[in-house]
Amino acid sequence: MRLLLKIGAALLAALLLYNLWIFGHIVYWRYNNPSVSSFMTEQLAVLKEDDPDAELRQRWVPYDRISANLKRAIVAAEDAKFVDHEGFDWDGIEAAFQKNLKQGRIVAGGSTISQQLAKNLFLSSKKTPWRKAEEAVITVMLEAVMDKRRIFEIYLNVIEWGNGVFGAEAASHHYFRTSAAGLSTGQAAKLAAMVPNPRYYDDHRNARGLARKTRIIAARMRYADVP
Repeated sequence: MRLLLKIGAALLAALLLYNLWIFGHIVYWRYNNPSVSSFMTEQLAVLKEDDPDAELRQRWVPYDRISANLKRAIVAAEDAKFVDHEGFDWDGIEAAFQKNLKQGRIVAGGSTISQQLAKNLFLSSKKTPWRKAEEAVITVMLEAVMDKRRIFEIYLNVIEWGNGVFGAEAASHHYFRTSAAGLSTGQAAKLAAMVPNPRYYDDHRNARGLARKTRIIAARMRYADVP
């Protein structure tokens, strides 16, 4: 029993230290830009298996140099209540749960922009109960330390948008040969439609359903509130 208590205490201490390490990064990133994310590191390792010289495409751009069209498109597609909630959209989570229950499989997620950023910055792409729990803890930290504008700025610069493509600037050049500041309504809506499965859409840019998703997002953009 003593041994089990010691092991439990050690694991608890390790978990606390790990979360303090994460919290320290979040505080630092409130004023400084992250140079890499967990998802970037993971994807680069995968690309290097086939090409040892592989590199990621990502270039940081300030919030003001990202098209308002893209900001509205992402909020419309991923998290309509982003500016109002405190990290979790409980109505969206319940709706996703009911939809998954009806389908008998995972077809909807309900993750907010803050939750997605927590996952991208610190966690792996593997879906486990531990990851979801840690994602929730990190989301609370992000919302406590950063304002919505900063959370959204980091999100737009680090999320995956294709094979080795990360962030709005790299995605804009990759798909449309323009800057993140120059995206049109249609281009922004298409980029937002790609977010749930970016590598697939990078290889299947005329995939069935992508054009329809793009039109739906474009129609919703006028109602989106952004930081």
